[in-house]
Amino acid sequence: MTTAAPVRTWRSDNGLVLRDTVPARLRLQWVQRGDCPDVGLYQAFAERVRVHADRLAVRTSDVQLTYRQFDLHVLQMAAALAASGAGPGDIVGVRLPSGWRALAVDLAVAAVGAVALPWPAGQGSRESHALLELSRARFLVTEAETDSASAIDRRHGPLDHLEHVVTVDDLLRGDPEAFRPADVEPEAPARILVSSGSETAPKMTAYSHNALLGGRGTYVAAVLGLDPDDPYGETDAPSALVLAPLASSYGSLGLVALAGCGATLHLLDRFDPEGVLRAVTAWRPTHLVGVPTMLRRIADHPPVPGEELGSLRKVVSSGAQLTSAVLAAALKRFRCPVTNVYGSSDGVNCRTTWTDPQQDVSRVGTPDPRVTELRVCGPDDRPLPPGTSGEIQARGPMSPLCYVGAPELDRRYRTADGWVRTGDLGVIEADGSLRVLDRLKQVVIRGGWTISPAEVEEQVHAHPDVAEAACVAVPDPDLGERLCACLVQRPGTPPLDVASLGAYLGGERGLARRKLPELVLHLERLPLGATGKVCRRTLTAAATARHLPDPGGA
Repeated sequence: MTTAAPVRTWRSDNGLVLRDTVPARLRLQWVQRGDCPDVGLYQAFAERVRVHADRLAVRTSDVQLTYRQFDLHVLQMAAALAASGAGPGDIVGVRLPSGWRALAVDLAVAAVGAVALPWPAGQGSRESHALLELSRARFLVTEAETDSASAIDRRHGPLDHLEHVVTVDDLLRGDPEAFRPADVEPEAPARILVSSGSETAPKMTAYSHNALLGGRGTYVAAVLGLDPDDPYGETDAPSALVLAPLASSYGSLGLVALAGCGATLHLLDRFDPEGVLRAVTAWRPTHLVGVPTMLRRIADHPPVPGEELGSLRKVVSSGAQLTSAVLAAALKRFRCPVTNVYGSSDGVNCRTTWTDPQQDVSRVGTPDPRVTELRVCGPDDRPLPPGTSGEIQARGPMSPLCYVGAPELDRRYRTADGWVRTGDLGVIEADGSLRVLDRLKQVVIRGGWTISPAEVEEQVHAHPDVAEAACVAVPDPDLGERLCACLVQRPGTPPLDVASLGAYLGGERGLARRKLPELVLHLERLPLGATGKVCRRTLTAAATARHLPDPGGA
């Protein structure tokens, strides 16, 4: 194990510079106290293979692979990448659907010492082009040649750094006997996480091997219920049905669960509530991992023939705010605790487990310093006393190195000593627990009044006729913005209008008059983005198109 000073700056062969925004002394301190394992991502996976080669690693609808079998495919891919010239100093773009091949490519890239840049296949060609250009990716891995064409649509501009485009089938022709894994610096970048967040364009954050396996690995192990005294899970190995796209920030849990925790991953080709219920019944996973919208749709789906959900020890929710209504529905349908993970690709993380639908969903747990420390600060970045609201900031073993190709984001969202400004408003209570109040960047400003869409959504979801809801801002020439409630109602219920919804929210739920939605948009289903979360940009565009010509309409 090395205890040398961590790498401070990394340069790709194509000129991309990644500077660690966290002080080197802290990185070293986290290694020395055992919060980070100080090994490479593939090396950690290889140790899992050594310890339990015959354990099931990945199951899909048509494939079952043990750790030994899965490692063979990883080494085939790594050998092919190495033969093509990929290695330390390279960024490898990965545009693949969720599945065992995507996981294998991730580990193969780590094995050659390069940096993986996966992103959900549902991203448009313009966004894909921007990711490849900003990262200066030299390699791109796709499912087929047709996927290559859409990912590198040169109508959006040249991609001068992209030299090699290969398919998964190309990589599976590699010779594993001719390959030896590269030695890596654990503090060097290993993977780039892509997140839309609340920004207008995707942003990328670079994670080191240590940040993935250390802080992020610690939170995943805790969520999966691993015993610290049984790190290999020999006595009661967890298995997770992961519904979140593996290429998303939240979905990267799958890679860490495999390489760092020795878990079994169950994967579906696409999200479908009935398919999920059948998979839980047949495969008997211990954990179900999804975003709130997915969990709500599963919970509302009629039982499937022979349904048996008793294997589930826990349902895990993240990627968006978990409302009281979704919590209650999940607890009732799955009959097991629900763990909520508050976090982001910026290295923010806090978790709590609920068993009572009446619990306050704004309380997201007590920060774990082995994952990341959290503090609440004022506009001057100075910590505020307990009980005082301010911006939530994060720093710890899970902290990424920096943003990729966007130093202006580092200047905006990171302090000089490595804390991340989350853009979330919260309070640390006297007992040390965190309560999240709202996103500072996701508020509606109506005539000088600030409205929290999250607060209103929480109450709209409580309406018995509402199946799904999201609140967005619609531009208004007089007031600046108005709040629109986008609704999916339960079958057979009369359409809610502004008056009836307002009467419920203001009467039974007690919302202030200024917070009531002034517009309503009815939909058959809320649109989901590539990461499985509700796509607020699409909703905002639809609500604006519907109401902007007549802002006073309902």
